[in-house]
This record gives sequence, structure tokens and C-alpha cells, in this order.
Amino acid sequence: MTESKKKIKLISWNVNGLRAVLKKDFFGAVKRMDPDILMLQETKLQEDQRTDEMVNIPSFESFWNYSTVKKGYSGVAAYSKPVPTRVITDFNMPRFDGEGRVIQMDFDGFTLFNIYFPNGQMSDDRLAYKLDFYAWFLEYAQGLRDGGKSLIITGDFNTAHNDIDLKNPKPNSKRSGFLPIERDILDKMIQLGYVDTFRHFHPETIKYSWWSYRFSARKNNAGWRIDYFFVTQDLIDKGVVKEAFIDNEILGSDHCPVGLIIEPC
Repeated sequence: MTESKKKIKLISWNVNGLRAVLKKDFFGAVKRMDPDILMLQETKLQEDQRTDEMVNIPSFESFWNYSTVKKGYSGVAAYSKPVPTRVITDFNMPRFDGEGRVIQMDFDGFTLFNIYFPNGQMSDDRLAYKLDFYAWFLEYAQGLRDGGKSLIITGDFNTAHNDIDLKNPKPNSKRSGFLPIERDILDKMIQLGYVDTFRHFHPETIKYSWWSYRFSARKNNAGWRIDYFFVTQDLIDKGVVKEAFIDNEILGSDHCPVGLIIEPC
């Protein structure tokens, strides 16, 4: 009798401040979502600001990356029930490492990235930084793929891809987050053999993952889909990826969680 393979639920969530979301039933949300691997972006924490309840969620190991250039800024964390074979937070790229935006976790059968991609709205310099960050990461990821790795890339990409991915595409077409030069990068990812898993399973579904706190945007569902799970095509071809979803019912942040169900070979 063949032992059935275990499905793994991955959840990614920009919490817009872990300390803030802890006051908004964060642990209740985690219990309802029931992830095997939970990845958070924009934790806005330094190492000495973590509490025991943040670090030690029962049944999970936690991994952290922090901004060293600015306090209360950026930062990512990951909680995992399956134990990674390797975790990387330092990529020998001081320009990017200093903002604490990436955690790489290697597992048997796939490499998982939790990334908080930069926001380019503040200035031309930050837009350039964002584009350079994308370019660096895609080159780094390609090196892993050339070495035979299958990749899952998740997080807040800070870019909506197509018109279907935001409520008001035309008035936002000259705003960072929906500029042609940013959207071209997601086009390039598709061309390189990455699959936007939500669109793979739900090609025409209108669903968003971020809403401005202004103008009752969430109440009116005037949002953007900027949080993704991208995977390399081989994981689709092998049937590893089973479902992708967006959980609009989870509150506490200006983003909602996005998820992926996989069944590793």
C-alpha cells in the first residue's frame, strides 16, 4: 500500500507591522488559516523587539531578516513546520541585504523565497532601487535554476501585473506599482518560465490582496493584486502545485493573505 503524500499549505501575508497585527487577533487568524509554512512581510521589527510569543509559535520554527539601515522598516519572517535544510538571509549584496527583504528556505524538492519587494512610489531613486532589486533577484534565482533547483517565490511584489489586477488601471498607469516598466518585469518572469499560480488556476477571477486605508477602499473593494506565488514551470508540470488562493476574509492589515497548496513529489 503506497503511503499518501502530504499536502503543504503555504501562506504569505504582508502584515504592515507585526506588533500592530498582534493586537488584531493575529494568532486567531493563523489558527483559522492553518498553514504549514507562514511567511510575513513588512514586520517592521528589529531583533531585540521580538517577543517570545512572536518567535515561538507552537509547532513552528521561525526565521527572521531585519532592516539594518532603518528601524521600524521593512523586514520579513517565516514560520515553518517542515524543517528547511538551509536558510539564507545574507546574499552578499549590501545594497539590498541592509533592508532585510529576503528569506530563502531550501527544502527537499524546492527552494522557497519570502520577499518584500521594494515600493517605488516615494521617489525616482526608490523606483530605480526597486527595478535594480528585481534585476538582481531574477539573476540570482536563475543561477539556482541553472543548478537544477525548483523555485517558489512569494511575497509582496508591489506591482500589479495586468488590468484585471487592480480596480482602476487607467488612472494608475502612471503611478509606481502599475508602470509599464514594472509590469514588464512580471512579463519577463512569465517568459523565463515562472507561473503566476493564482492566474494559472483562476485566469479570469477578479480578486485583490491590497487596499489603501483611504477612501474606504477595502469596503468598496477598490484594491490591487500585488501579492503573489510564482513557481517554476516544472512544479506545475509535475503536478506539485494543487491550488492557489487569496483569503479576503482575514483582516488586520491593508493586505490580506495569499496561499498555495503543494504536494511535493
